[in-house]
Amino acid sequence: MMRLGLFILCLSMLVLPVTGVLGESALLASWLHATSNMPLLHPNDSTQPREGAAPSIQTVLVTPEGTVYAGSFGLGLFRSQDKGQSWEALNRGLTDPFLLCLAVVPGHHVYAGTMRGGVYRLSLHGEVWESITKGLEDTEIKSFLVHDGHVYAGTGQGVHQWVEAERQWVKTGVGLDSVLVPGLAMLNDGRLLAATAGKGLYHIQLEQAAPSKWVDSQSVFVDPKERLPHRYLRVIAVNQAQHIFVGTQDGGIFRSMDRGVSWASLSRHLPNDSIRGIAPIGQDLLVATGKGIFQWKHDQQYWLELNEGLTRLAIQSLTIAGTGDWYVGTSSGAFRSDDGGAHWKNISQGLGLQLIPKGPYD
Repeated sequence: MMRLGLFILCLSMLVLPVTGVLGESALLASWLHATSNMPLLHPNDSTQPREGAAPSIQTVLVTPEGTVYAGSFGLGLFRSQDKGQSWEALNRGLTDPFLLCLAVVPGHHVYAGTMRGGVYRLSLHGEVWESITKGLEDTEIKSFLVHDGHVYAGTGQGVHQWVEAERQWVKTGVGLDSVLVPGLAMLNDGRLLAATAGKGLYHIQLEQAAPSKWVDSQSVFVDPKERLPHRYLRVIAVNQAQHIFVGTQDGGIFRSMDRGVSWASLSRHLPNDSIRGIAPIGQDLLVATGKGIFQWKHDQQYWLELNEGLTRLAIQSLTIAGTGDWYVGTSSGAFRSDDGGAHWKNISQGLGLQLIPKGPYD
């Protein structure tokens, strides 16, 4: 009886790797299809019923010329010349299909940050991505900031700046190593702000003689609902009045009107505390959450829900184009609003499909 039990155990150990290999093959097949610059529609002729969904869009960028770039989590990058009415896959030279952030230096390049492959860039009318990862080996690229023509990257190893003359990324300041930086922002006094995942908010004075040091702002972000402090930050933004807005992982959004000296929560009556995007609009504020888009109306002091037409409420990114159009990336596809968020249109057609295998209990 014991021998039979050992035999069954060994047999199960032999079966598991086979399942894993098949899963990796399917993922590889879908990625190879995406790199061919064709959207994934029918990756194989299997008779097993499957369902498909638009990929998770982690980041959306609109250039001053109106070209839209959408970075997906698993199917690479897509580009649209007509506000998302149609898309083309743009993955030649891009070896990591898991996009996390995008940025543009107007008139020059688009920059793409990935989960495992470092940073890539593309000339504005180019077709092939160039890997520019020297100095950023083996780290996640979570955020970008473009300021006065300089490109800064928030990574899993602190903040780095691209130095074109040296063709490499150089660490910005000291004291912020081995920490993920999901958000970067700049104040008009030359202070660079870094929102970190686990260590709260840091800042550095860029005009100081090198090597300058990162300073813990000692900011306290306390959730008014649960009375708990939060140091896992996701996004940060600064408006024209130099008010700082910080979005936490699950503790809501906070505002400082005195350049970070004191903070107040804006999350009361906000139905979701997972903040994924912040876009200041004058004195008002647009926020992307795990349950849709909301606008803080400064004069009326309340949150206005703007989810008409949004069939996916788990927002991953929020972008306001210079043309006035609003774009969001969601857990499944992308949407655009042409009327200030009053209505949203699904623009996911052409972004490819990620397959959902039909399970035995569906």
